[in-house]
Amino acid sequence: MSIFISSSNPRYMSNSTDKDRLVEALLQERDELYVELSRLRDIAGGTRERELGEMLRQKDAELQEKDDTLRKKDAVIQKKENKIQEKEEQIRKLTDQLAWYRHKFWKPASEKYIPRDPNQRVIDFEGLDVLPQEEEAIKEAQTEIISYKRKKPEREKKQPVRLPLPEDLRREEETIEPEGIGQNWVRIGEEVTEVLEYKPGEMYVRRIIRPKYARKQINQVNFPGEEEQKEEHIRIAALPVLPLPRSNAGASLLAELLMGKYLFHLPFHRQLAIFRLAGFSPPASTVNGWFQGAGDLLRALYYRLKEIVLSSDYIQVDESTVPVINDEKHRAVKAYMWMVRSVMENLVFFHYDKGSRAQKVVVELLKDFKGAVQSDGYEAYSIYENKKGVLLLACWAHARRKFTEALKEDKEGAEYALYQISLLYKVETMADDQNLDYTRRAELRKRLAYPILCAFEKWIVSYYPKVFPRGRMGKALSYTYSLFHRLSRYHLDGRYKPDNNLAENALRDLSLGRKNFMFCGNHEAAENAAVMYSLLGCCKACDVNPREWLTDVLTRIPVYNSDYSLELADLLPHNWKASKSVQKSSTDPDNGQAFLEKSGNPHQF
Repeated sequence: MSIFISSSNPRYMSNSTDKDRLVEALLQERDELYVELSRLRDIAGGTRERELGEMLRQKDAELQEKDDTLRKKDAVIQKKENKIQEKEEQIRKLTDQLAWYRHKFWKPASEKYIPRDPNQRVIDFEGLDVLPQEEEAIKEAQTEIISYKRKKPEREKKQPVRLPLPEDLRREEETIEPEGIGQNWVRIGEEVTEVLEYKPGEMYVRRIIRPKYARKQINQVNFPGEEEQKEEHIRIAALPVLPLPRSNAGASLLAELLMGKYLFHLPFHRQLAIFRLAGFSPPASTVNGWFQGAGDLLRALYYRLKEIVLSSDYIQVDESTVPVINDEKHRAVKAYMWMVRSVMENLVFFHYDKGSRAQKVVVELLKDFKGAVQSDGYEAYSIYENKKGVLLLACWAHARRKFTEALKEDKEGAEYALYQISLLYKVETMADDQNLDYTRRAELRKRLAYPILCAFEKWIVSYYPKVFPRGRMGKALSYTYSLFHRLSRYHLDGRYKPDNNLAENALRDLSLGRKNFMFCGNHEAAENAAVMYSLLGCCKACDVNPREWLTDVLTRIPVYNSDYSLELADLLPHNWKASKSVQKSSTDPDNGQAFLEKSGNPHQF
């Protein structure tokens, strides 16, 4: 606000104080005008700045939007590239699987491969990293193995002849007279034709009759103490020990049930259907009770078998799946059953520990074992590489199988690997043909197989960088090289096998049963299955008639379970077979006469 002061006013001019006030008023007016001017300038300049700021913000927003669009497009491109890579990997895997399935289902199942071109029998893989002395030993071993001719006995070709029927089979004679035979006909001979017939299994009831006897009353003087013997006035024979005292199932019926399920892979409901055809239809719960009782009866014998197998010094171990019903999940889950085979004793037992395949199971199972353990490449066994007194062996059949699967992917490399493995097995054939003992077999392996092993290991190292690590050939090379120390140890002892095939053969019954009875009802049923597979597997390995063995053992084992002075091992199939052979030879009159004639003195034994 401006103040107008007139300079012609004498009242202001004459007063000095008024002059000072005038100066102050002018200065104040100047300051106010300066402030007002500054405010106006600020107002004009802020509007422009705001406009420029708004324009800058718009540009930034547009740039940000474009950046977001670019990032989204980059993410879409990256996602598509990842998807393309996944598809390519899936195509490669499916191509490998297709090649493997084509070979498995439409090609011969043999794993013996010979190159088509004889000139390619020895393939050049840019040389082997071996010393000249090693190369010379390798060539000598290969030459001897290749030049070896298997000695086969020459047999004369015979015309096919129908084999006679066994003499111990019961004969039912059927006589057919010709028609029109009168008194003027004389019988001059007969023609006999034997036809093998079959009668379904017959059920019968074994009635055990025990007559009671009472002593006749005789007038006589009563001696002291006679009243204490009144129980002897009535006598009756003791009841034979029955397998299951509170049931009417005999030993032969129990043997047939167990054999039907664990040897012929017939579930109980199929066996009950067969029983109905024979005129007997027990409830399913009753049959399950019989099975549980038989399992409990044979469990002590199973534990004795386990002790004998683990006391040997060379075993083969493997595991396989078995479905077991889980009560919490209300469905069948995949469980595992372990198998241990004593190679030299030819015994086998199965082990079930709540379906676990964890390393702790095998650690607990083999905690006291000393000797050689042969297995596949499962990582749980690797802990025994560092245990004193245990030697780990691997399986060449597993390694060969992986190279067989890699044939379609890398034919040249896989054929070379299979050829080297075939040389190792040809050494075994040489030892078998010459009927070498264990010591001489080990010497033959050391002389011929070990140079092949050394060269093969170095070839794996040199060839691995040339293959795709995640392909079938890469996996085969990696698997074989990681286990090569175990694979090559079989040459140390002539008893050791180059592969784990005996153990895998013992698991076949479990695989067939799994496809038929499908699952075990609970862990207890799986443990009972392990008991049955163990004992029947020993019968199969020792060539023992399982029906005769089960019937006899189920009859006798209640006595063994109650009398600890008896040795349970006598009832195991191999010992049972030996005792039966001794009994048969001792009761055979021809063998007894031959023994007397050989001894020279019929009265001297």
